Amino acid sequence: MSAQLDLAGIVSGLKRMAPLSLFVIVFGLAFGVAALQRGLSGLETLLMSALVFAGASQFAALELWGPQIPLIALIATTFAINARHLLMGAALYPWLRHLPTRQRYASLTVLSDANWAMAAADYQRGETNVGMLVGGGLAIWLAWMIGTLMGVVFGSGITDPERYGLDVIMGCFLLAMLVGGKRDLSMLVPWSVAALSALAAMAWLPENSHVIVGALAGGVAGLLVPDKPHEQEASA
Repeated sequence: MSAQLDLAGIVSGLKRMAPLSLFVIVFGLAFGVAALQRGLSGLETLLMSALVFAGASQFAALELWGPQIPLIALIATTFAINARHLLMGAALYPWLRHLPTRQRYASLTVLSDANWAMAAADYQRGETNVGMLVGGGLAIWLAWMIGTLMGVVFGSGITDPERYGLDVIMGCFLLAMLVGGKRDLSMLVPWSVAALSALAAMAWLPENSHVIVGALAGGVAGLLVPDKPHEQEASA
């Protein structure tokens, strides 16, 4: 299937993603507040959101932030959390491979879970314009930056984030991914393995290792879960 990317498609993708991206603002605000409390400056916080653009990994990085940053642990943690992007990119490769090289790789710089899901749906429907991937990603990036900026501006006045529930936003976001994801009981296996492994690591392994252990254990469990017969036939 030949794909194309143009301004009209990007604008359409941005508009389609705009309603969902409003929820990202709250997520970004929580990150801005948490980053300030971890000792990052406002500029450092904004630069991290602008250049990294990976909410879950940024929150995980804050857990490791301090006077002495364990670089190896930080790299391993962010890789484990973002390893799903390898599969997400591979799933869209048959669609994107017809784009010019610059457009193909540039479009993936704003890849996130939400715009990937909507772009993958467009691909399955036979759409040829990949503007949903780029426009949707830009919408989420802008919302993430607006939220982070709000957290930086108002964060210094929020001395007790727990009072406003900002400490549970990350957990609510991950729970929403689970509830809103594929309705299949087999999906509970990797999620359960990840949760139990993380809890065990918190109890018996060094500090902050639960993030790496949970992500890797859940990923391995997901690979080992057998496909349903109809899924195997569809992929054949």
